[in-house]
Amino acid sequence: MTTEDVAILLDIPSEQVRVRLASLRRAGAIVSPARGLWVPVPPERVAWGAPEPGSYIDDMMTHLGCEYYVGWLSAASLHGASHQAVQEFQVATSKSVSDRQVGRSSLRFFARSCIKTIPAARVAVSASLMRVSTVGATMLDVAEDLNVSGGLDNAATVISELAWEGEGFLSDVLVAVPAHSFTAVRRLGWILENIAGVDGLDDLADAAAEGGESPSYLSPTSIKSGRLDHRWNIILNRKVDPDV
Repeated sequence: MTTEDVAILLDIPSEQVRVRLASLRRAGAIVSPARGLWVPVPPERVAWGAPEPGSYIDDMMTHLGCEYYVGWLSAASLHGASHQAVQEFQVATSKSVSDRQVGRSSLRFFARSCIKTIPAARVAVSASLMRVSTVGATMLDVAEDLNVSGGLDNAATVISELAWEGEGFLSDVLVAVPAHSFTAVRRLGWILENIAGVDGLDDLADAAAEGGESPSYLSPTSIKSGRLDHRWNIILNRKVDPDV
């Protein structure tokens, strides 16, 4: 509920809401993940200090007037890549939102200008719905933003797990290609083929080739030399050691 909702419910002025709810906050029965928004904490989550972020993120983003989707490692975990526990709840947003700690949950927000073009679907969490990037869009986000994805090795692990989890993801990937860099497309294609052992990637290779002749680097932070993989037009400047 918003502060205005609570004020109407209790029939008090809105400026008194914070004071009236103070005891509930101290008891861990309610939290405020954003100014003016109040979320009850179910009994089974009191020890965590807050509900799971997925149960209130949609309401929170609506309250902030912000487009969003849950992405990167958080989306990968929801899609079945459960090799590593996700340490933070990662959300793409249409405008800048400050990171925050809500109970034991760390929420990280990343502003993206192309957020409306990233394929996402509504996913049920508890009694709520939240927007989550599709498997293909998640793969490309993970390949694009290695700093968010825990580095190249972890990205390769997550992408491989997503590929092994189910069929039909390649169509998702191709739909999401226009919203990503050619480096992300090339890196993802190389990982899918050489680490995950996925066949039938010719359409993705064709999409990667549209990026022109200038090659990309497998690792953006390693030395700027290495063998060129001609199929993906990517310089293999670092060995990949996924935990799979």
